[in-house]
Amino acid sequence: MSTTYTIGRYLVDRLGELGIRHIFGVPGDYNLSFLDTIIEQPALEWVENCNELNAAYAADGYARIHGIAALVTTFGVGELSAVNGIAGSRAEQVPVVKITGSPALKVAEEGRLVHHTLGDGEFNHFSKMYKEVTAAQTTLTAENATEEIDRVLRTCWYEKAPVYINLPVDIHGLPAKQPKEPLLKEDSAASANTISEMLETLIPVIEKAKSPVILADYQVSRFHGEEALKRFVEATGFPIATLSMGKGVFNEEHPQFIGVYSGKTSPDYLRNRIDHADCIISIGVKFTDSITSGFSQGFKEESVIHIAPKEVNYRNKVYSKIAMDESLKQLAGMLKKREEQSLNIIPVTEQQREEPFYVKDDQALTQKRFWEMIRLFIQKDDVVVADQGTSFFGAQTVPLKENVTYIGQPLWGSIGYTLPATLGAQLADLSRRNLLLIGDGAFQLTFQEISTMLRENLHPIIFVINNDGYTVERSIHGPEASYNDIKMWRYADIPAALGGNKNFKSYKTNTEGEFADALKDIAESPDVLRFVEVVTQKMDMPELLTTLGKIFAAQND
Repeated sequence: MSTTYTIGRYLVDRLGELGIRHIFGVPGDYNLSFLDTIIEQPALEWVENCNELNAAYAADGYARIHGIAALVTTFGVGELSAVNGIAGSRAEQVPVVKITGSPALKVAEEGRLVHHTLGDGEFNHFSKMYKEVTAAQTTLTAENATEEIDRVLRTCWYEKAPVYINLPVDIHGLPAKQPKEPLLKEDSAASANTISEMLETLIPVIEKAKSPVILADYQVSRFHGEEALKRFVEATGFPIATLSMGKGVFNEEHPQFIGVYSGKTSPDYLRNRIDHADCIISIGVKFTDSITSGFSQGFKEESVIHIAPKEVNYRNKVYSKIAMDESLKQLAGMLKKREEQSLNIIPVTEQQREEPFYVKDDQALTQKRFWEMIRLFIQKDDVVVADQGTSFFGAQTVPLKENVTYIGQPLWGSIGYTLPATLGAQLADLSRRNLLLIGDGAFQLTFQEISTMLRENLHPIIFVINNDGYTVERSIHGPEASYNDIKMWRYADIPAALGGNKNFKSYKTNTEGEFADALKDIAESPDVLRFVEVVTQKMDMPELLTTLGKIFAAQND
């Protein structure tokens, strides 16, 4: 181990300052000596993935729980494999530090035709590609390394977006000065005048409203605004709904929570309560197609107050540099709490009264009954990860217990993302139970990371919904088309095939009785990975997905 303090060590220390304890990736000849620096640090663990795309997904899942993540790949072949995952992090505002080990600067300056290039002597093709999907980029040199590392990492943290660091193989070992100042500094705040103007405009609008409602989404979670949101909701007494991308940012058992809004596919009470509100306080929301049932929200834009992570916007008047939690704090301090009876609040807990559930042992398992059993299985503090498609739209309708974190990817929608993301989410917080819900088609794309889970001795609960193909695509187009078919696998055998020994349990369930027995055994076996193959009929799908399939089909015409 070298005693010289190096650029590579500086980068690793700054990542550690952000609380990163695990770094994901795949080794390659241009990053190997930097990996030596990583594994020399006792506070860091190198988590080696089966491929670079899975590493990017795992880092994304880690960041959604921990707040930020990092991954390392080699130049060219490795970083391009990861780019889809990084694009998803960019789309859904997840802070991930993408580090590429690249050829020596001298090699690049001389334009040598080395491996992992396009053979044209150019070395910036791939960094240009990353410019499109990251918020900041840099190539480190002896002269700029420490300043550039700090600049890029601050961008990642403050903008909640992925960044790209190109680390040439001859740079990371050069000497550097240890950091003297903390990486993170106080973000610039809005002026008192801006806050005063915002309050003078919005307080009368909100106080005048007869049917105000709060609509919250995923940016609340990204910018760590959950507590500020809770205080605002309780201070005002207003009802609150979320969109599915932000499901779980507010306690769904709370008496003011009225549901997950999805435009015209929302339950009648919820749709009417949102669409006819005369004041909608939108907090951390982006209205995208899959969470609004094809942009089918029915309210008027002029009734919406947009509280974004760093600004407030009302009728095109923007109040800049006001952090979300500060906006909510200031508004809550000026508004009087409304009486519940004046606000037409029907909590989800009353809208969806739980009927006694009786298992029909020999009855074939259906989507409807599966989701009812999952609802009863989810516990307080769980992490629920649902892949885009059958799993996401089924789980969207399941009420969550207090402090359940819900992870999905409805904007980017890269199927298979959630299995590696569960790996990352579990490593980010080993104290929480992780449930993965994934379809068979998505599972076939990224299943290799089960071997990483087994190697890391993790204990997620994995439900693979085996409905014989691409069900989302069947709902949109070509229900019997061969391109929506996939090869039937022996799914329950896969943990053993990937090296599992005594650290997993596997189940194949066709009936309600078999599934109920599996759930009971799972609850009694917390110290192993648990894998459940859930067999349902090919065209059996959640009711919401049936409706959305028709909407997306029309949208594609």
